[in-house]
Amino acid sequence: MSMLNAEQKTIELFMGDKRVVFLIPDYQRPYVWGEEECTQLWDDIFSFAFPDEAEFNEDDDYFLGSLVLFRNEDCKLEVIDGQQRLITITLLLRAFHKFYESITSQCFHDVKRDIEKCLWKVSKGVSQLKIHSEVATDDDIKEFEQIMHAGITTKHSHSLYAQNYILFQNKISDLDNSHLSSFPARILANCSMLPLMAEGQNTALRIFSTLNDRGKPLSDSDIFKAKLYKAYSADNRKEDFMSQWKNFEAMCSVIPFSGKTTSIIDDMFNRYMYYIRAREEITGTKQGIRDFYTRDDSKFSLLRRDYYKTFCDLQVLAEFWKDIAIQDQERFSCRVLKQLYVMSYIPTNTWTFVVSVYFMANRDARGKLNEQKFYVFLQKVTGFILASSILQKSQKYILESELITIAQGADIKFSNYLFDVDELRTKMHSFDFSDNKKITRAMVAWYMFQDMEQKLLAMDLCLNIEHIYPKARAKRETLIDINSLEAIGNKSLLERTINIRASDFRFQDKKKYYLGKVSGKTETKVHELRELAETHNDFTEQDIKTRTIVIIDSFISFVKDCDLTK
Repeated sequence: MSMLNAEQKTIELFMGDKRVVFLIPDYQRPYVWGEEECTQLWDDIFSFAFPDEAEFNEDDDYFLGSLVLFRNEDCKLEVIDGQQRLITITLLLRAFHKFYESITSQCFHDVKRDIEKCLWKVSKGVSQLKIHSEVATDDDIKEFEQIMHAGITTKHSHSLYAQNYILFQNKISDLDNSHLSSFPARILANCSMLPLMAEGQNTALRIFSTLNDRGKPLSDSDIFKAKLYKAYSADNRKEDFMSQWKNFEAMCSVIPFSGKTTSIIDDMFNRYMYYIRAREEITGTKQGIRDFYTRDDSKFSLLRRDYYKTFCDLQVLAEFWKDIAIQDQERFSCRVLKQLYVMSYIPTNTWTFVVSVYFMANRDARGKLNEQKFYVFLQKVTGFILASSILQKSQKYILESELITIAQGADIKFSNYLFDVDELRTKMHSFDFSDNKKITRAMVAWYMFQDMEQKLLAMDLCLNIEHIYPKARAKRETLIDINSLEAIGNKSLLERTINIRASDFRFQDKKKYYLGKVSGKTETKVHELRELAETHNDFTEQDIKTRTIVIIDSFISFVKDCDLTK
């Protein structure tokens, strides 16, 4: 039976123990606490240390929480749970120590000496850090070590370690003299933790894998990482796995994420699950991704039975989506990237599963796709989703049912779900394309790229809905029907910085912003708006009606060209 030893200890006794050196193992999650969590911790401890309308009781104790650890072969304490609090307390103490470096008062010297015991271990005259991380990126580790050794950050420091350290430095500088020495002293002597010591790594990994069931917020990817780590370690490939996992995380970090899962890494596992299900022709209720990958009685249990191929495939899939995110024009043609840009505005994330399955099923040995077939496929999926959204018809079930066809390498046809042209046209004329609807943004993004002169836009470019005929003008002059004002023919995408400045102006003034003829401003990257500015003296209600018809007719033709009509 696995045993846990526990004894609550103050920060000074626990972290200041000369035998204690902490290690954040590589199967752990990264350090993720930010300003909100650090500020909350500061406020809570400060309120305890300096109670309102009461004297501080030196016998009182403030409990910071538990840590799960085990002592490894190098006699370091591997931190299984509690990393966030432990590192944050370390940064807080380091900030106090840095502040005291320029102060000679004896009372500050005593506290400074006690802090040093918690931060550094002195062996044979050499000072070593008492906490190390194997999970952080190399750049973040450098910043953390620079903080711990020198107590400084640089203008290039961007890690959460640096941000939180600076936060604590600013808070310390705001303290009055009566708090400066007593606050850290009370942290050391009156704040405590409960170290739970596991008997070995297997116990620790088991605890790590089950913490979520005990109320701890472990993500699915935390569990998957631990499972993979254990599997690779059993094959003596621990270093190989950690190198691959860091690369996997780095690729995922640049991929936009707006799904329902906890993180983009979780979502990548989710996208791959859709591919496996489609490949095996599984329909019906979808199993949760954690059970799908890890349960012993699961049909697949991919992280147990085929962990190596599973993780290799996941890396290939992540690289595909990373190259989409960075718009790699060596991998994808410009027209494919434009179509993927439009799809990034689609109201739901179901399309990402569809595209993932297509890629996994149709990639060649180099991970490449046939450009023409991929482009036709993307257009067809885009047309189906946009038309279904306008007609307010369910699409998720239909798309998921087509995944089996895609996984078999066959062309999708949506044969049983084709659209009636007259119904679609009528619905588009009466549809409420309000600004707060995602389908509105998707449609104006789609129309923007119907312009052959429109260049590809960066994925991170911030665009707003622009009313070409401004709302403010309509309110002032009451010259336009409200339905025309909100029609899709009056809407475009426009860079936020330009939209904010141009939103309330008459068209004659907007033109200057569209064309970049305002001092210090650049022209819009939306080609149609530049063209309107160059060819129109004004933009009237009739222009809105004409443009609305053009957009609707263009979309109907697009849906027809995609063979999506009856």
